[in-house]
Amino acid sequence: MNLPNSLTVLRIFFVPVLVVVLLTRQPNWSFFGLPIDFEVWGVLILLAAAATDAMDGYIARKRREITTLGILLDPIADKLLITAAFVPLVWMHLVSAWMVVIILGREFLVVGLREIASVEGLVIPASALGKTKMILQVLAGSIVILTAKYPALKTLGITLLWLVVISAVLSAMHYFQMFWNQINFRVQERRRTPVVLVDPKDKPQDVFTR
Repeated sequence: MNLPNSLTVLRIFFVPVLVVVLLTRQPNWSFFGLPIDFEVWGVLILLAAAATDAMDGYIARKRREITTLGILLDPIADKLLITAAFVPLVWMHLVSAWMVVIILGREFLVVGLREIASVEGLVIPASALGKTKMILQVLAGSIVILTAKYPALKTLGITLLWLVVISAVLSAMHYFQMFWNQINFRVQERRRTPVVLVDPKDKPQDVFTR
């Protein structure tokens, strides 16, 4: 459990905290006379979790501490965070359900494609479009949370949500194209490789290729 993996685990810890804050609409505290409502706490938690996402990857690459655990946990933590940010917003009637379905559907589609690719020994790398989508999701989630207290931000929140939906669809298509190209290349490679048939009665030197 190195520092990058600890940051990833911390991001997972933020998930239930964010859900509780948004669904219970608590706490609403006053800090030195300055009111800090649950919307502000929700945004702070979301931004803190997003910061761990940027930091764990940077530290892992800089220290060369990329581990199997980190590779497995990082995308799971990202998906959990986005789910925790957007699903409560549907319950709060701040986001249309169909938008969240598209956003989360894209996340699980990419996970499925990567799982299939990994079985084949292939890797689908993160794309610039996917990273842009993640930044837009955090910004949109933060602004939409604040619209519960500041309705004037509603137009900006809706605009960012549309950008998230469009980027989710485009990045899903891009990931599927990368997946299909790699799988198709692997299939063609298999077809070019001759199949060796071995008869149990044959000696190793008698084995031939058909």
